[in-house]
Amino acid sequence: QVQLVESGGGLVQAGGSLRLSCAASGRAFSNYYAGWFRQAPGKEREFVAFINRSGGAAYYADSVKARFTISRDNAKNTVFLQMNRLKPEDTAVYYCAADGESTRFLRFQARIDYWGQGTQVTVSS
Repeated sequence: QVQLVESGGGLVQAGGSLRLSCAASGRAFSNYYAGWFRQAPGKEREFVAFINRSGGAAYYADSVKARFTISRDNAKNTVFLQMNRLKPEDTAVYYCAADGESTRFLRFQARIDYWGQGTQVTVSS
């Protein structure tokens, strides 16, 4: 079992920045791919970014590419999402996720094994 706890959400003006953190506990976090999803009111949960086990490769949704950066510190069992140049349409609950299969982040998110409880990000215009 892996437990994930997000932090770092809040209210920010458009153009601002936030850094989300996801602290993992339980089984060896370095064995898992990790990523972020978000869900805006009235919309389905969508993929934001994920990172491989070592942190050497990352993948992003087109909507956040060049603005968001995912990273991880396996020594601290933590994954981060640096969000820059935020837009009102980035407003959502952001969820951290971990799984042993990379394909689940892009195509089969319903099969992802571990989820955090979510953290609210609100971007005002």
